[in-house]
Amino acid sequence: MDRVATSFIRAASGFASQITIARDGHCINAKSLLGFLSLMRDHGEVTLSAEGSDAGEALETLAGILGTK
Repeated sequence: MDRVATSFIRAASGFASQITIARDGHCINAKSLLGFLSLMRDHGEVTLSAEGSDAGEALETLAGILGTK
């Protein structure tokens, strides 16, 4: 999980878009390592969303890192 978290946060931080991850009513900033780790500690489905000029690319890249393409 640590390797995935590091890769995910590094990639998310490289995008200008505002990116969020949601699960079970909880929504966090996808660029926050602590938020990511707390949300992802339990397995299950998450929802990625992004708003901004590079939102499509961000979602594609980040979904690939999570293995949810």
